[in-house]
Amino acid sequence: MENINNKKGFTLVELILYVAIGSIVLLVITSFFQTNLSSRAKIKAISEVDQQGAYLMQTITQTIVNAEAINSPSIGTSATTLSLDVVDVADDPTLFNNISTYIYLTEGVATPIALNSNLVEVSNLSFTNMSKVSTPGNIRIQFDLSFVNNTNRNEYDWTKTFYGSASLR
Repeated sequence: MENINNKKGFTLVELILYVAIGSIVLLVITSFFQTNLSSRAKIKAISEVDQQGAYLMQTITQTIVNAEAINSPSIGTSATTLSLDVVDVADDPTLFNNISTYIYLTEGVATPIALNSNLVEVSNLSFTNMSKVSTPGNIRIQFDLSFVNNTNRNEYDWTKTFYGSASLR
């Protein structure tokens, strides 16, 4: 004769306990992956802004260093456009300016070229002529660069201000 009390199986309390432990484990794993994805998104935004900001600053400063003279802004003033007299007459004047969300380079009568990609937006571009009379020109450059956040996720919100300066040789 079989004893009813010796049946193998789970009680309701055991079943609830197993479901609770499983739920906690799934919650921890989900939270870990969510944090990991969020961190990767933030790193992508920061990296893109840093790389393009460094490229823009290097391009502008290198062009200033190799220029013959500064056309504008005049000594002691700031402007949103930089005009340079460069060695190659066909590229005179060479201009840097901010149109919409891009920094454009225009060499002579050539078509303007956007220097940054559509992944970032440029704002507050400023060139200040810090030169002294009878000295080689010196320009201070400043601009803000923001990652384009089309998804409105907080992880992609990233803006950095870049500062630099360059002097004519």
